[in-house]
Amino acid sequence: MKKLVFIYVVLISAFILYVYHYHLEISRFRSFYQQEKALQGKVDEKYVMVTFQSGMDYWKRCLKGFEDAAQALNVSVEYRGATQYDVNEQVTVLEQVIAKKPAGIAISAINPTALTETINKAVDKGIPVILFDSNASGSKAFSFLGTNNYKAGVTAAHKMAELLGKRGKVAVITLPHQLNHQERTKGFLETIHQEYPQMEVVAVKDGNGDSLVSKEAALEILNEYPDVEGIFATEANGGVGIGEAILSLKNKKVKIISFDTDKRTLDMVKQGIISATLAQGTWNMGYWSLQFLFHLHHHLTPSLQSGYPLLPPYVDTGITVVTKENVEDFYAK
Repeated sequence: MKKLVFIYVVLISAFILYVYHYHLEISRFRSFYQQEKALQGKVDEKYVMVTFQSGMDYWKRCLKGFEDAAQALNVSVEYRGATQYDVNEQVTVLEQVIAKKPAGIAISAINPTALTETINKAVDKGIPVILFDSNASGSKAFSFLGTNNYKAGVTAAHKMAELLGKRGKVAVITLPHQLNHQERTKGFLETIHQEYPQMEVVAVKDGNGDSLVSKEAALEILNEYPDVEGIFATEANGGVGIGEAILSLKNKKVKIISFDTDKRTLDMVKQGIISATLAQGTWNMGYWSLQFLFHLHHHLTPSLQSGYPLLPPYVDTGITVVTKENVEDFYAK
C-alpha cells in the first residue's frame, strides 16, 4: 500500500512539474511573440537610403537588404542618390531628404568630411542617421556598417602576392578622396611593403570611379612601367577599365584584382581577364542599416544617460574572395 501511495505521489508530482513547465514555455512564447509583434512600424513610416552614382549595380544588393528589412518591419523605404560621382550633388540630395523629415536616413558618404555638416544637421533635427559602405567618421551618425576596408586591402595584397609568386611590380587604381578607398589602398600598400620585400608598388592613380578613366590610367601606368605584372582596383568600374586596357594590348598579361560583383566584373573573372575580385556583404549593409534606424526611431536602444553606446559604432559586414572557381555563386539568381 505504501509503495502504491509513493507511486501516486511521484506521478502527481511529475504531472504538476510538467504542467508548470508547459505554462512556463507558453508564457515565454507569448512574451517572445509580443516582442516580435512590437517590432512593427507603420506603412507611412518612411526610411531613406542615399547613395552616389545611384544607377550602379553595386547598390542593388544594398537596396534589396534595405527593402527586405522594411518588409519585415512593416515600414516604407525610398531610394535617393546623386546620379554622378559629385559630392555637391549628394549634399543637395541629402538636404532634400532632410527637408521631408523621414524616420531615418542610411547614407554612403562620397567624401569622409564634405557631408559631415549636413549629416549633423539631420541628427540635430532628430532624424537618426546610419552610415554604410563609406564612412564619415567625424559626423554624428550613430553607426557605420561596412567592409573593414583596411583588412580588404590586406587581403588583396596577399592574393596579389600569391598570383605573382611573391615578386614583381604592381600598381593601384583607386578613388583617392573617398575614405573607404583610402583604407583599401593603405592596407594594400602597407602589406606589400612590410611582408613582400621582392614586390614593389610603382604607381597609385585616380580612376575617378569610371571605367574609361581607369582604362586610361592603366594604359598610362603600363606605358611608364611596362614591367608591371599586377594592378589592384579598389572599385568595380576600375577593375573593368583595367581589364579593357589589358584586352586592348592583346598579348599583355597582367594580374588584376578588383572589387565587388557587378555582372561586368563577374564576366571578366569568368573569362580570366580579372584574376580575382572581393565581394562585399552589401545585403547585410542595407538590411542592418534599416534595423538600426528602426531601433533608434522607436527608442529601442539604451538611453544616452545609460553610459552604454546606443548601437555598435562599427559593424564589419565581411568580404569573400571571388575567383573562377566560385564565380558562378555570385551571379544574381
